[in-house]
Amino acid sequence: MKTSKQIQEDFESYLQSLDYSRKPDELYAPIRYVLSLGGKRIRPTFLIMAYNMYADDIESVFSTAAGMEIFHNFTLLHDDLMDRADMRRGKPTVHKKWNDNTAILSGDGMLVLAYRYLALTKPQYLKRTLDLANETFTGIMEGQQYDMEFETRNDVTEQEYIEMIRLKTSVLLAACVEMGAVLGGACDADARLLYEFGEKIGLAFQLQDDLLDVYGDPAVFGKKIGGDILCNKKTYLYINTYRLADKEQREALDRWAVYDGNDPESKIAGVRAIYDAVGVKEMSEKLIGSLFDEAMAKLETVNLPAEKKGLLKDYAGSLLNRVL
Repeated sequence: MKTSKQIQEDFESYLQSLDYSRKPDELYAPIRYVLSLGGKRIRPTFLIMAYNMYADDIESVFSTAAGMEIFHNFTLLHDDLMDRADMRRGKPTVHKKWNDNTAILSGDGMLVLAYRYLALTKPQYLKRTLDLANETFTGIMEGQQYDMEFETRNDVTEQEYIEMIRLKTSVLLAACVEMGAVLGGACDADARLLYEFGEKIGLAFQLQDDLLDVYGDPAVFGKKIGGDILCNKKTYLYINTYRLADKEQREALDRWAVYDGNDPESKIAGVRAIYDAVGVKEMSEKLIGSLFDEAMAKLETVNLPAEKKGLLKDYAGSLLNRVL
């Protein structure tokens, strides 16, 4: 079995070798740009690793992995536009580098491109792969809609938020793990366990991403800190801070929610100070740890020798800075 680093390098070479040079160039240049920005390639890596637990010819699933990765980047392109985000992976977002219309149209092009590569999946698994992809992609759109609706609501519950991030983020990672296992010949029971493993890791990963958006280093995070606060995102941090806040803190949160001044840093600092006061950072870290433990329990139950599951286990741990 190859290491995660070897898998990522091999897949990256494959992804960058794909041809997006059709005309008009104004449509395809942003696609090349987005896919050249790099990133951890977490979802295709999980797909390939899951496949590699059952089979060795990992190059045979690179096209499927590319389809899932291209779709993921399509969602980021449109997500950045909806959030009016300036930076992605340390570089200007497409709507900033070009314009809004280009971001919409090139994003649509990426969606079609994703299906082009998913269609190259092994014929005997094609329908199952497309069915899983379609259900997953639908869930992501539903999650994005919930996310937008939550920005104007003050009564979002923790349960609603967890379901939103499950749909918006977690199901794609989970589908990649299941997809890789199915393509490798896993039985239905193991494929389901691996989906549930991916789902828990995906939830933990998104909660950690939310945490980094408030407490991370911009140089490492790849985008400005505090974007969720500025957009009034109802994250786990915000929801639980509002729930635990006293009257004075709640009033301050309400004032910051409608703040339209020209000093965004003051809003970020003000809201973060209330987060610190109620101890929500520690609560979030505890939940992340709990979800990670649940994911490991699912993986442990998969009917494979421990050494076959080791790479997937270690990779998941590295993403969440967990020592296994």
